[in-house]
Amino acid sequence: MIPLVAGPRPLVMGVVNVTPDSFSDGGEWFEPEAAIAHGRELIAAGADLIDVGGESTRPGAERPAVEEELRRVVPVVRALAAEGAVISIDTMRACVAGAAVEAGAAIVNDVSAGLADGDMAALVAQAGIPFIAMHWRGHSTDMQSRAVYDDVVDDVCRELRQRVEALQESGIRAEDIILDPGFGFAKTAAHNWALLNRLDEVVALGHPVLVGASRKTFLGRVGQPPGADPRPPAERDLSTAVTSFHAARCGAWAVRVHDVASTTEALDVADALRTSGTEEGA
Repeated sequence: MIPLVAGPRPLVMGVVNVTPDSFSDGGEWFEPEAAIAHGRELIAAGADLIDVGGESTRPGAERPAVEEELRRVVPVVRALAAEGAVISIDTMRACVAGAAVEAGAAIVNDVSAGLADGDMAALVAQAGIPFIAMHWRGHSTDMQSRAVYDDVVDDVCRELRQRVEALQESGIRAEDIILDPGFGFAKTAAHNWALLNRLDEVVALGHPVLVGASRKTFLGRVGQPPGADPRPPAERDLSTAVTSFHAARCGAWAVRVHDVASTTEALDVADALRTSGTEEGA
C-alpha cells in the first residue's frame, strides 16, 4: 500500500483524465481503452499511483451526469487496479467513489473535500481508505468569482483545518486525511505563486500534502510577454517539473502530474542534491 507519511522524495501521481473537455489534454484519453493504455504508460514512466477522473474541473466546466461519470471511470479503474496499480479516484460524488472503490480504487481524491456531496465523508469513513481533501470554494462554473482572500496562505490553511475537523467528526481518521491547497481552484495567478512560495506552511498543518500544479495556466504564463497568451498546456511540463522539485524541497507527500517522465527526472535531481557529499550520493 502507498505510504501516507511524507518521505525524502514525493510520490508521483500520474493523471488519467477520462473526459472530452479537460484543459490539459483535450480529451485525448476519453475512450476507456485509450485511458487504460495511458495509465500503463504513466506507470512505466515511474508513476507510483494513478489518479483517474471523469469530470473536468477546469474553470467554467459543466458537470457530467452521474451515469456518464460512472461509465467513464469504472472500467479504467477496474482494469488498472487488476494489473496491480494503486488507483486514486478523482470525484466529488459519493456514488462514483463507492463504485470505484468496489472496482479497486485505494484512495478517494475529492477536489471539494466532501463539500459537494454530503454522503462522501461517511462513505470514505466506512471504507477506511485515504481521502485527499482539496481547498475548495465552489464548482467550476463560478469558482473564480470566489478568489478573494485577506492572505491566501493564511486563509487556505484555516479553511483546510476546518475541513479536517469536519471530516474527523464524520468518522474519517486523521491519519487518512491528505491535504491539497487547490492550485487554480478559486485562485488567481498571484494566489497560486503565494501558495507555492509558502508551501511549507501547508505542510506544517501536519497532514500529507498533495501538490497539483501540473500544466496550470499560471505556469503557462512564465516567460511570456505581458498580454500574450499562455503557452499551451502540453508545453508546460518543464515548468511543472520545477514545481515538483520545489515540492520535494518543501516536504510534499506527492505531486500530481500529467507528464511523469519530466517530474521523475526533476525528483532525481532533488535526490542527488539531497544526498550529495554523503556516502549514499558519492
